[in-house]
Amino acid sequence: MTLEMFNLEGTRALVTGSSQGIGFALARGLAAAGSQVVLNGRDTAKLAAAASELRETGASARELSFDATDHKGVRSAVDNFEENVGPIDILINNAGMQYRTELQDFPADAFERLLQTNVASVFHVGQAVARHMIERKSGKIINIASVQSALARPGIAPYTATKGAVTNLTKGMATDWAKYGLNCNAIAPGYFDTALNAALVADPEFSAWLEKRTPAGRWGNVEELVGAAIFLASPASSFVNGHTLYVDGGITASL
Repeated sequence: MTLEMFNLEGTRALVTGSSQGIGFALARGLAAAGSQVVLNGRDTAKLAAAASELRETGASARELSFDATDHKGVRSAVDNFEENVGPIDILINNAGMQYRTELQDFPADAFERLLQTNVASVFHVGQAVARHMIERKSGKIINIASVQSALARPGIAPYTATKGAVTNLTKGMATDWAKYGLNCNAIAPGYFDTALNAALVADPEFSAWLEKRTPAGRWGNVEELVGAAIFLASPASSFVNGHTLYVDGGITASL
C-alpha cells in the first residue's frame, strides 16, 4: 500500500526542455514509474531522437514541440493536445538556460533571454496546463528551480534572479491553485553534471572548489533527481504545496 502511493500508472506527464539533461532524466524516471511521458523542445530532431530512445526501453513516450517562451504557441499546443490526445496530469517546467559573465558586463539581450526562458516559460506553460487541470480538479505542477534560488555566485546574478523568481512563482501557483486540487511545488537541484554545466565540470579548479563546498563532496548525477520528481508527481505528496525541495548534496545547509 505504501509503495502504491508512488505509482504513476495511468498518468500523463509533460516535461519541457526534455530532449537532454535533467529534463530527459526526469522524463525517463517518470516513465519507469508508469507515466506516459510527453517530451517537449524546440529542436524536433533532438526531440524525436530522445523519444525514440525512451521507447526502445519500453516507455510510452510522445513528442510535443513548441517554444515555451511563446505564449500563444504554448496555449495552442497544449489545448490541441488536451483535445486530441488526452489530459496532462503532471507538468514539469524544466526549460532553462544559463549565461555567465560579471554583472557590470552582462548584455541586456542575454538578460532578457534569461527572463523569457527561465521565468516566462514557467508562467506560459503553467497557465496553459493549469486551466485544464482546474477543470478536472486535480494536477501536479513541478517547477525546476536551483540552489541559486537561495544562493548567489559570481558571474550569474541574472540567472540567480530568475531562479529566485521561479521559487516565488511556485508559491504563487500553490496559493492560487491549491483550492482547485492542484499541487504546485519546485525541485531545486544543486550542481549536477549536465550539458548546461559542461564548462564548469571541465574546470578542475571549479570542481575542486565544489567538492570542498558540498558536504556530499561531489557533483550530482541527474538520476538522483528522479526520486524527488516521482514523490512530487505522485499521490504521496497530496498535501505538499508551494514547497521547494532542494536536492543539492547539502550545499544550502552548510557554510
